[in-house]
Amino acid sequence: MKTLLITRLLPEANIATARQHFDVTIREEESAGLTPAEAADAMKTYDLILPTLGDAFTAEAFEMAGADLRCKVLANFGVGYNHIDVDAAKAAGVLVSNTPGAVTDATADIAMTLILSTCRRASEGERVLRAGNWHGWGPTQMLGMHVTGKTVGIIGMGRIGQAIAHRCHYGFGMDVVFYNRSAKETAFPARQIDDLAGVMAAADIVVVAVPGGAETNKLINGDCFAAMKPSGVFVNIARGDVVDEPALISALQDGQIAGAGLDVYAQEPFVPLALREMDNVTLLPHLGTAALEVREDMGQMALDNLIAFEEGRDLPQAV
Repeated sequence: MKTLLITRLLPEANIATARQHFDVTIREEESAGLTPAEAADAMKTYDLILPTLGDAFTAEAFEMAGADLRCKVLANFGVGYNHIDVDAAKAAGVLVSNTPGAVTDATADIAMTLILSTCRRASEGERVLRAGNWHGWGPTQMLGMHVTGKTVGIIGMGRIGQAIAHRCHYGFGMDVVFYNRSAKETAFPARQIDDLAGVMAAADIVVVAVPGGAETNKLINGDCFAAMKPSGVFVNIARGDVVDEPALISALQDGQIAGAGLDVYAQEPFVPLALREMDNVTLLPHLGTAALEVREDMGQMALDNLIAFEEGRDLPQAV
């Protein structure tokens, strides 16, 4: 029976399935991801690994594992795999898979949560109420932005971007504009704009849904925020390092944009004090896929790739 390291505690159903097929070890110190040195040791110790966000399977880790590398598959728990150097894995003969599809609707739902919470000042209002500072309803109490009928700009029109746009258009009657690296046809009315700043200038609400990685690192910078309307709201459910975080903070502090809704951060779990202190910013602790059935689906998809390898089949979600 092949040995399997699971780097974070998964739902009970996934653990039970894993134990039916593999000799399973679950990492106990799961609050932080594997360092490159720990990742190298893991690859020298286990036949298979089920990693996730924060586990540093970098080129350095593969180099440190060297000729002693034992691992054959990294079955990532999550659609994003920018924490894994896929080129280094391929050179070392290690297969990599991810969990696309399982996360789409849950992540799109969190985007809508952030849009509504930020535009309608819901999280700010809850803080006022919990602090005992609500003194009753009034016609001008905490006026926010009416979401219905606005223009949403989607940065990255993959599965998740399309799911967000679909919800915005059909649920809230919003016009959709989007930026995507390649031409994209959509099943709903949407207008593709070839430059990033053009989308951000046209939209009332901007949502980032691009994958993480070197190509998108700090894709959203100060010039992008400068292009937005002063009434604009910025939402990020992609990866934290897609955004130049200091530039976002400056844009909020200087009134270049009206607000932001964030589920991801550049140096998780660290969230800058400046963001935490601003009332016009909705902050979530990376809840994108945090629903039991979604996490179970993700875990099963990762395990399906490992089981396929064990049975001599191609990985269904190879990257």
